[in-house]
Amino acid sequence: MKVYNPNGYLRSAELARLGGLSTDSLRHYERKGILSAARSANGYREYPPQSVDRIRLVQRALSVGFTLDELARLLNVREKGGAPCKEVRALAAAKLKDIDGQLQSLSALRNELRKLLDQWDSKLAHTRHGEQARLLDMLAASAGLESSHVGARFSTRGSVTRRRTGTQARSSSR
Repeated sequence: MKVYNPNGYLRSAELARLGGLSTDSLRHYERKGILSAARSANGYREYPPQSVDRIRLVQRALSVGFTLDELARLLNVREKGGAPCKEVRALAAAKLKDIDGQLQSLSALRNELRKLLDQWDSKLAHTRHGEQARLLDMLAASAGLESSHVGARFSTRGSVTRRRTGTQARSSSR
């Protein structure tokens, strides 16, 4: 429901609804310097109507990998009359390079897991019912046999991190 505001500005709740986010997010964007709000006579935050477009820009930029800090810096340059276009392009290219590296690492991990599952299926096929196959022990045994490559693993937050395996791992464990 739109609250009548004669100057055309949007209150926090209305902007949050239109932008599909919480009022806490609006305040966070404001602290980061991405949004700005004036204060009404009674102290309410009032955002200019173009804030809806700013929120859409921010949400789309976040979805392709930009951070709030990067956006704040870039938008600040732009609002001061600067042209951060080449920096925007360079940041996007760096993000694409990171994604390509993550995809390569994930592909290597996928191949490693497929091979491991094949080995486990073979081991299980030759293990009597109720007998331990000791599949997890096979992980430790196979770690020293891998060819030299950079694999991927997931941290507790779900992001991809890199680890060295193979020749370097064997030489450092001796």
